[in-house]
Amino acid sequence: MSSSVEQIKEKLGIEEVVGSYIKLERAGNNLKARCPFHNEKTPSFFVSPDRGSYYCFGCGAKGDIFSFVEQFESVDFVGALKILADKAGIQLEKFTQKGDKKDRIYLLLETVALFLQNNLASEDIPLEYLKKRGLKDKTIKDWRIGYVRDDWRTMHDHLRSKGFTEDEMLRAGITKTEGQNTYDRFRGRIMFPIFDSAGRVVAFSGRILHDDGKSAKYLNSPQTEVFDKSKILYGYDRAKQSIRKFDFSILVEGQMDILMCHQAGFTNTVASSGTALTALHLSLLKRISNKIIMSFDSDNAGAKAAERGWALALSAGMEVKIAAIPEGYDPADLILKDKEAFKDVLKKSVHLIDFLLGRALKETEDKKKLWSIIKTKILPYMYLLESSAEKGRYVSKISEMIGIKEEFIWDDLKKVKLSEEFKPEASNEESFADKEVLRARLKPGSALRSLAAMALWLEGMEKPIIGTAALREKILNTIGKEEYDALKREMEPMKSELAFEAEVYYGKSGEKKLDKEMEYLILNVTEEQFKKELSTLLLELKKAEGAKESEKAIAILTRCNEITKKLHNIKNEKNKFLKSNL
Repeated sequence: MSSSVEQIKEKLGIEEVVGSYIKLERAGNNLKARCPFHNEKTPSFFVSPDRGSYYCFGCGAKGDIFSFVEQFESVDFVGALKILADKAGIQLEKFTQKGDKKDRIYLLLETVALFLQNNLASEDIPLEYLKKRGLKDKTIKDWRIGYVRDDWRTMHDHLRSKGFTEDEMLRAGITKTEGQNTYDRFRGRIMFPIFDSAGRVVAFSGRILHDDGKSAKYLNSPQTEVFDKSKILYGYDRAKQSIRKFDFSILVEGQMDILMCHQAGFTNTVASSGTALTALHLSLLKRISNKIIMSFDSDNAGAKAAERGWALALSAGMEVKIAAIPEGYDPADLILKDKEAFKDVLKKSVHLIDFLLGRALKETEDKKKLWSIIKTKILPYMYLLESSAEKGRYVSKISEMIGIKEEFIWDDLKKVKLSEEFKPEASNEESFADKEVLRARLKPGSALRSLAAMALWLEGMEKPIIGTAALREKILNTIGKEEYDALKREMEPMKSELAFEAEVYYGKSGEKKLDKEMEYLILNVTEEQFKKELSTLLLELKKAEGAKESEKAIAILTRCNEITKKLHNIKNEKNKFLKSNL
């Protein structure tokens, strides 16, 4: 695996990889962008081609091309390796059964997928069903659709013959146990493999072929170590390039819907596949495009879940449009009847608020009843809109619709209390911004942090702009050896981001300017130290005076006066320095 990593790094630079996902702007020797991993309006995400790394000053995301793809695509390292190998045109070494435990699960699931595909090829009834629904042979083959016979241990016995253990089958979600008995989870079903972002099989969704009235129509794999249903959207691995190309995604519900969409050329379609839409699903889509069209079937029994999805998408700051499917149809049926009709539905998709207002008008034309519907069912969605201008546009529209003054609508909008279905879902993603990763004296913007970052940056250069030994001497003279050693220990966990920070701020400076920047920082560090000491002394003075320790109080007061004079002198030095140098 290591040789593949080196080959990929030789062929792909950080600028090329990150730039294929997000728009980068030149910033001196580096590049900058709005961070794809947290919401921000001002770019704080920097890429360094020289270092082959990235760092976000807003959320702390950092790493190389592999960690970027891992985080952006929501895959593990091997998944990122596969994606980048495809991009670089490199053939990866084969992962065999000698791999680690997780590799074994991927291998087992791939073995199952091949077995099910071969089963389908020899079964007339499931093939006839799929073709009756409109699927072509190429689609069936490309999406690796399979079939499992209605037997208790078909997959189990096949996997045993391939050397897989009972434990591995259970961990992959392929078998179940009841008491002492182990049997196949899926029986008598058309099987749709679910792929992760790297295109690996991670789970299955099975549609029952002969409905017995007792079994679920669709049965999905359980949560496993390689399958998290809150993170994986069906078809995302195939749709992501088209989403990037067309700058919007189409969200449908079922397997047949997405298969017919892709077959008809709507390749930017993904499916929730019977799983409730989550904030993690939407964050995956938003990283590629902020725009989403959600197909809405008015006969959908899960309408409440769909509406919660609308709320989540608005909460994520996405531009949400609704494509209303005619009654009695789902996207798959409509495409089968008339591909152009579905295309027309997409063209006529409207902003969520416009859709909701239109639906409310169909319910009643009575203005009093209409206002009641708007207050309870539409204002909570308007409340989630990020743009005040957009809110204002709909306030004006509602005012014209029902003849209420805008200020009254604004008042009610401000009073909105979100019920559970409208509240944004808590994300499982680690939030660097919410963690105390730095001690107070190394907080962003502090002079000591900046000086330490400059030292680390210079030390990491092959040919430093100025002498690092001289810089170390100046820092030692400013803060003392004990403090310097403590500072180095403290900086160790964040060496890369501190060095990156200095590169961003000081990378354009030549030797002369950098030397002056350093002198000014040392003045600021000295000033910070004296201010910190003064603050501590003032607390001690208060205690001494309270305890009537007059001699101690006089000594403290004398030191306070000395520091105040030194601070005054530093202020004058800084003013002179600024006038003459910066």
